[in-house]
Formats: sequence, C-alpha cells, structure tokens
Amino acid sequence: MNNFIKQTFASLLGSLLGLFIFCGIGTTGLLLLLFAAATSKDTGSLVKDKSVVVFDLSMNITDREPSSGEVFQQTLSGVEQERMTLRSVLDTLEKARRDRRIVGIYLDGTRTSAASSLGFASLKEIRKALEECRAAGKKIVAYGMDWGKREYYLSSVADTIVLNPLGLMEINGLSSQPMFLAGALQKYGIGVQIVRVGKFKGAVEPFILTKLSPENREQTQKLLNDVWGEWRTTVGASRKINPQKLQAIADNQAILEATAAKSSGLVDQVAYTDQVIGDLKKLTASDKDDKTFRQIDLKEYARIPNKSLSVERDSKNKVAVVYAEGEIVDGKGEDGQVGGDRFAKLFNKLRQDKDVKAIVLRINSPGGSATAAEVMQREVRLTREAKPVIVSMGDVAASGGYWIASDSNRIFAEPNTITGSIGVFGVLFNGQKLANDNGITWDSVKTARYADTQTVARPKSPQELAIYQRSVNRIYNLFLNKVSQGRKLPEQKVAEIAQGRVWSGEAAKQIGLVDEIGGLSAAIEYASKQANLDKDWQLQEYPKESSFEERFFGRAVEETRTALGIEKAQIKSSNPLTTELQKLQQEITILQNMNDPQGIYARLPFNLKIE
Repeated sequence: MNNFIKQTFASLLGSLLGLFIFCGIGTTGLLLLLFAAATSKDTGSLVKDKSVVVFDLSMNITDREPSSGEVFQQTLSGVEQERMTLRSVLDTLEKARRDRRIVGIYLDGTRTSAASSLGFASLKEIRKALEECRAAGKKIVAYGMDWGKREYYLSSVADTIVLNPLGLMEINGLSSQPMFLAGALQKYGIGVQIVRVGKFKGAVEPFILTKLSPENREQTQKLLNDVWGEWRTTVGASRKINPQKLQAIADNQAILEATAAKSSGLVDQVAYTDQVIGDLKKLTASDKDDKTFRQIDLKEYARIPNKSLSVERDSKNKVAVVYAEGEIVDGKGEDGQVGGDRFAKLFNKLRQDKDVKAIVLRINSPGGSATAAEVMQREVRLTREAKPVIVSMGDVAASGGYWIASDSNRIFAEPNTITGSIGVFGVLFNGQKLANDNGITWDSVKTARYADTQTVARPKSPQELAIYQRSVNRIYNLFLNKVSQGRKLPEQKVAEIAQGRVWSGEAAKQIGLVDEIGGLSAAIEYASKQANLDKDWQLQEYPKESSFEERFFGRAVEETRTALGIEKAQIKSSNPLTTELQKLQQEITILQNMNDPQGIYARLPFNLKIE
C-alpha cells in the first residue's frame, strides 16, 4: 500500500513536472514567435528618398505614455487605437524637418478624427512644429472629409488644403454647454449644501442651479472669446483671410460644403482621394504604376533610430519631464489620475538625484483634492531650492493644477491654455428626503453636539455649515498666500484676480499668473539653460513608461493581429443623445474620484468643455 502511494505520488509529481517543463518550453516558443513578429516590422522599416510622412489625424495623442494597466487591458481586449505622446510627435516632426529623405508631410483627415480630444493648446504646439517643417521646405498637404474646428486649426498650416467633393467644413465658433443636475437631485430627494469661496467658482453650480450664474457666464464668455480670437488670428494668418471674414463665415454659414469652402479661401482644392494620391506620387517621384506614393507612417518613422537625426542626446546630465495629467486625488491615485503622494515621492527622488539637473513639470489637470495639491506643491518648492523647476501648462492647468505650478521658477503656457480658477469649495450631500420618501428614517445618539456631523441622514445645520465654511476659507487663504509668494504678487492683487475665475493663457500672462507664452519644447529648452547645461543633457520622462515586458506584449499582439489581417477597432463618433449620456457618466466619475480627506477641492467647473 505504501509503495502504491509512493508510486502514485511520484507519478503525479513527474506529470506535474513534465507539464511545467512543457508549458515553459511552449511559453518560450510563443515569446520567440511574438518577438519575431514584433521586431520584423522595425527591422524592415526603411526611409526611402523622397518620402512623405503620413500623419493620421485620427491618432490619439496624449501627454504621457500608457500605463501598464492600460497596455494590459488593451492587449487582452484587442481594442486598440494608434497612440503617441505629444513629445514623441514633436520630436518626430523635428526629425522629419532635418531629414533630407523626407520631402513632405501628409495630414490625413479622412477618418473620424481624435483631434477633438486634444485641446487647442496641444494642437498649437503640433501646429508650430508643422510650421517649422514647412519653413524648412517640406511640402505639407492636408486632405479631409469632414473637418471640425480643431482639425482645421491644425490643417490650416498646410501649403495645400484639399477637401473631398462630398466633404463638409464646420466653422461655427466655439461653445460650452454645461449640464446641470440640480433639478434631478431635487426630484429624487438628494439634498446638496455648498461651502465655497470665490464668486466665479462655477464647479458647484451644476448641483445647485439650473443654468449658469451671471458670474460664471461672464468668465466662460471671456474664455471662449480669447480662444476663438486666437483661432481666427492663427487660421487667418495662414490662409491670408481677415479674422473678421472668418467671424462672418461662422455667423452666417457655419457648415460649408466643399465648393463654398473653396470659394471662401478655406481650402485650395476640391478633389477625390485618388487625385490627392496622384499629386503626392508626383511629389515623391513615384512610378505611375505604383499603387500609392512613397510614404512612411509617423508612428513607424518615430521608431526608426538614426543617430545623425535623433533629437535625443546621450549625456549623464538629465532634464526630467514629469507629467501631471488627470484629476488630482489624495493618496497614490490610479491610472489617469495625479496621486498627490505618488508625485510627491517622485519629486523627492528627483531632488536627490544628482544626475537630474532640472525638472519640467508638465501639467494637464483641472485640479481636484486641495490636500493632494498642497502635498505636491510642498515638494515642488523644496525641489526648486535645489534645482530649477519649470512648469509647462498643457490644455488645462487650473485650480489645483495651478496650485502645484505656483511655486516654480517659471511658468510657460500657450495662449489658449485654460488656467487660473484660484478658489476652493466643498459639496455636502444628504439623502434625508430620498430615504424618508421610501420609508427609511434614522435616529441619533451622541456624546457631543457635532459628533454626527459627517452623517448623510440629514442636512447640515447652520452652525455645522459655519464650521465647514471656516475650513474652506482657511484653505482659500492658504491658496492665495501660495500664489502671492510663488508669483511675487501682492496678496491683494491675487485676491482680485482669484475668486475662482478661469483665464486663458494669454490673459493669465497679462495679469502675472503666467511668465511666458510657449509650449513644452520651449519649457525644456529654458530648463536646460537655467541649469547651465548648454547641449550636454538628455531628456528623461516620468512617471516611467511601461516596462519592456508590457510594451513587448502589447507590440507583439499588435503585429500578430496585423499579420492575421485583424483590423484595429476604430472609435466612431457618437450620436447626440449618447454624447450627453457620456457627459453625465463623466460627472458621476468625477464625483467618485473626489477623495480629499477634508472634503475641500480646488477644481475647474466639472463640465467645462469647449466645443
């Protein structure tokens, strides 16, 4: 019996061991196959003479690299979208500018564009890079089917703009249409009480009003006017069209058909895709029998190493770029969030790293937790005492986003950046009516007057609201003091321009909240000069991009899917009702992310979106 048990156990153990070995060999083989698939495209990618770089405007462009969680999720789901970082796009366009083999850039706007997800500040940085390519003799051709204001803002830089005969162009100005929840909250018996400072702090209005307050309407109108004015000036300069004429088009036509767009001077040609390809074949001296013109995709071109053309340097001196993109939350935060503790720890590490000579803090955040912003701002201040800290504002760097920027050496912003919003608020919900209407009641036993202050069973009393208001006032005064000291402005002046008001980058510069108009590249160059590095420095980006394994698996799956003929999923435009439901979902998500331990927030209006 004992021998039987021993033999059975040995057999079982041997089987398991064999299974492990088999799985190990199988996994290794799979890895090798995937590696071969992943690398085959790169090794075969060559840039031929007289090539055109194809810039697909439907590509998703973000500030930071995808996190490990995002890479893993996309790999498993198979739902992927072309993605590049803004920095990579700018570097790749600079490489194309200096590459003699590249004769032009083709802006392909024929597919549903993700440019609508980019703010005008990011689009302006890309536009500047394209302008430099054009100035260097690279011919830029833009072709579209359905151009919105963002797509056309970028494409208007081109030498030749072509619209499909069935195409349309939307030139109808800018708008913001916030969603108000007060009526629904009242209908379902959810009580809301607000404590805030700043007459312009519109973040709380969706919970207590059914339309914009006069103050919020005033600041929103001013912001839209600034951004729209910059749009008309920039587009008008490229197309040699008077800004007043563009305004007249927006007021009287709004949606232009192809022939009307051409007669208005907005496009140069009305043509089909094959005609555009024919012209590009001439530009690249391609053979008439070739199916298409000589080309290379922007993302593929970015992967091709070329030491003589690379804009990256090899040096032990580092200029660190730290991306603060997303909602500011207390604690470490999750993917797509700016966790106060995580970023404070990162700054502490960079401060002690002797190889890091300067830091550029790239902010693309509407704000959030006041506590998290203060934790981060403290580390920025301590780091500034050891080495230069330069802020580059992206599409939005407001409220808590401005809080962490205020104590840097210098602040860069684009003219159409959304910033300011120096104010704080707290939202106090209660479910008393909702519960009572459904037969639910509470009772309370306590040992002190304010022991049950945190309850959602009832509204806060006037005395309790006064306690919360004192706390909000304290945080607001701290915010003002931070800005006053960091920007070297009298506190009285800061109080006048604060009040939760939102400003464009250009307006913020005029009132002293921003030092210089410029993008990420300008901020990086300034940081290197402040550290006296000349050209002896190398860029390092944080948080660190996803690991080799994560990127390997993601890339391998992408290549394998391509080899099998499986197309990537395309993001399609939603119908209007779905769009509004998505807005509501976004509002709820923002509420779920509100985790400040004191319940006090420095944040932009929740649903401020320029359309």
